[in-house]
Amino acid sequence: MADANEETKLIEGGCCSLSAVDDARSVANMLGIPYYVLNFKDIFEKSVINYFKDEYLKGRTPNPCIACNRFVKFESMLNKALSMGIDYIATGHYAIITYDEDRKRYLLKKSVTQQKDQTYALYTVTQEQLRHILMPIGNFSKDEVRAKAKELGLYVASKPDSQEICFVNDNDYGKFIEENTDKEIKPGYFVDTKGNILGKHKGIIHYTVGQRKGLGIALGKPMYVVRLDVENNNVVLGEEDEVYSKELTANDLNFISIDKPDQPIRVKAKIRYSAKEADAVIYPIEDNKVKVVFDTPQRAITPGQSVVFYDGDIVVGGGTIL
Repeated sequence: MADANEETKLIEGGCCSLSAVDDARSVANMLGIPYYVLNFKDIFEKSVINYFKDEYLKGRTPNPCIACNRFVKFESMLNKALSMGIDYIATGHYAIITYDEDRKRYLLKKSVTQQKDQTYALYTVTQEQLRHILMPIGNFSKDEVRAKAKELGLYVASKPDSQEICFVNDNDYGKFIEENTDKEIKPGYFVDTKGNILGKHKGIIHYTVGQRKGLGIALGKPMYVVRLDVENNNVVLGEEDEVYSKELTANDLNFISIDKPDQPIRVKAKIRYSAKEADAVIYPIEDNKVKVVFDTPQRAITPGQSVVFYDGDIVVGGGTIL
């Protein structure tokens, strides 16, 4: 996604590093298929890195992998492939794409291996895009994929999984933003939910809803980030029960298995990549938004993250939490 001069910003061994480019070249050579390198540095910087920084500066917690899938892989790269006369792009995502004859729709479904399922980060794909995308490993476990790669003599069979965000080398998001923005990061106050000042913080970019560790303040009992008050530059802290809520509002919606609903519908909803799905009802509201009401309170519903809706193993759609 970036050229050689950007290597210092990419984690070695990660999905976007130069080593990954070399791995792809080696595999293509072994399989005897044409190999092309496409440079999407500018769109990656604009749609992923700048978005990541801007969201944190607004007191929100973004998911750059979702932005990368949406704007780089399945928009810029797919469009380029189609312009080259290539009918499909194939990715290594753990997800399954099928076509439902009854619905006359492509469906995005969970991987057979739930622990590896990546559909949460793929909910922005459209019907037109799904027509041209292949995800061949969704029906296999990671061990089966590695075994097949080993059987084919591909040395990447033993390559470690990438874990961190590819452009943040030490996983310190706050440090990365401070070093890559011309905006002043101002310290402010920790306050409780009643507005009482509890201490000083080093800048809201260093905190996210639900956080307990790394606050740098001792209050005699566990305290958690309840919300970020950007307007007053305050980080609001509370006890754990104050981190739970039953409702959220989402915008920037995309629906895959159905048209955008005009009536309430019941779904399973997931509020972050690592979260468990929870029973909820989607209520369409004004301005192309939805209200999501959960049956039970959810921990740390975080603005900027995505909420993704499921019907069994089928991805219904999703949106961005406000």
